[in-house]
Amino acid sequence: MRKALIVWGGWAGHEPEQCSVIVRDLLEKEGFDVLVEQTTSVFASPDLKNFSLIVPIVTMSKIEKEEVKGLTQAIESGVGFAGYHGGAGDSFRDSTDYQFIVGGQWVAHPGNIIDYTVNITRPDDPLMAGIADFRYSSEQYYMHVDPSNDVLATTTFTGEHAYWIDGVTMPVVWKRMYGKGRVFYSSLGHAAKEFDVPQMYEIFRRGALWAAR
Repeated sequence: MRKALIVWGGWAGHEPEQCSVIVRDLLEKEGFDVLVEQTTSVFASPDLKNFSLIVPIVTMSKIEKEEVKGLTQAIESGVGFAGYHGGAGDSFRDSTDYQFIVGGQWVAHPGNIIDYTVNITRPDDPLMAGIADFRYSSEQYYMHVDPSNDVLATTTFTGEHAYWIDGVTMPVVWKRMYGKGRVFYSSLGHAAKEFDVPQMYEIFRRGALWAAR
């Protein structure tokens, strides 16, 4: 049986505990043996390389040098990584090593909770198969992103809330490699209720399964 690790914590506004339960249930339905932890100290464990998948749900917070070292070594060796929204894309702001894994870092969400469109740019990819463009109500993430990402979905800013980014197209969903490890990220999922959106749930489910060793 494949083993998955969920680590939750950090800023409570993203409902990390509630989301960890949803992700745990999702992975258990897919046949994973899931361990849920509330501290990043587990990243420093030599046992980290025994997992098939790691899902961080930690907004902001801090990560120690030995913890990020253990995490990067595990992913580089082939452990999968799947994350979403601020739980993975706005974690450990002072750790560029961590950001190198994810392939991006949140910097703004102009207008806060707004209605916007998610555009599927790779309908040929199995992770996006059968999913059409859809409207979404949440924080529209503006991110600094790695040009090596394989982008699967994007969104375009209107400039209504920050005129200088009018027309900017921003990655929403991507996959990438970090060493031998598969990395999946989706900027969707500000709160637990967003997992009720079928497209959001399915995209994350497929991404996690793809990333898992």
